[in-house]
Amino acid sequence: MFNQVHDVDLQLLRLFVCVVECGGFSAAQGELRIGQSTISTQMAKLETRLGYRLCERGKAGFRLTPKGELVLQATRNLFSSIEVFKSEAQGMADKLLGELSIGLSEALDSQVIERISHAIGCFRKRNQDVQIKLLSAMPAELERRLLQNQLHLAISYFSGQQSALNYHPLFEEQQRLYCGKGHPLFGVPHPGQMQLSACDGVLHPYRFTSSVEAFKPNYSSVSTEQVEGSLAFILSGAHIGYLPRHVAAPWQARGLLQVLGPATFEFSVQFHLANHSARQPSEAQQALVEDLLMAFAEPEDV
Repeated sequence: MFNQVHDVDLQLLRLFVCVVECGGFSAAQGELRIGQSTISTQMAKLETRLGYRLCERGKAGFRLTPKGELVLQATRNLFSSIEVFKSEAQGMADKLLGELSIGLSEALDSQVIERISHAIGCFRKRNQDVQIKLLSAMPAELERRLLQNQLHLAISYFSGQQSALNYHPLFEEQQRLYCGKGHPLFGVPHPGQMQLSACDGVLHPYRFTSSVEAFKPNYSSVSTEQVEGSLAFILSGAHIGYLPRHVAAPWQARGLLQVLGPATFEFSVQFHLANHSARQPSEAQQALVEDLLMAFAEPEDV
């Protein structure tokens, strides 16, 4: 009896099907390219493995036993299933599978969102069946989730000080110093350094390193890690602070924000695509990284 099916059993079953389809041992010799005695020996091995006769052969000719009929049908089903498996397994060889969790910084420029969307569109055109999750959070939270293997990838400005993370530069975001309508410096064409230093500034405890932020207030009674928080403080007319140019633009167009200081106060923040260096990336993650890097490598007017 079959307790396990081995390669030799499959070979014997293929011989059995060939004998049946040819109509007997003698007729199967040419198809199998072996002698009739060898075919008879192999059939006997198969019947021994099964524990019952599959066919009658003799002067009356070749015919299947009732159990032989059932084994023939079961064997054809088996070989059909094997072909389906081979086809599906081959199809999976080039198919991207699994899940991807991606973190994004808050308040991204619309052009940045467009490039991320383009990369996702390119990824979806691949041979894939991948579940993608997106979440938006502050940089510190994104780094924490990357370190705890809760995210596969994240796009944000980062401290760059986490040795366990890989950072791939994607784009730069321009920052300028602003005040809101109602602030004493609103409407002043060229406020001096002393005037600016006397203002109550918005403190960013995480966002920028001291070597990057061009202007640092001497006094700050407010702090925030979020762009929306900075915007709210600055629009209040009580504080000055930095905002991404794309965030400030619509408010500036409405006459509610004003740029402060010389052009030298403007600076850029480098955004990166980050992942955990110790976590082996899946094929799907590698493909999405490739699509993201390609999307952000394109010219600005594409």
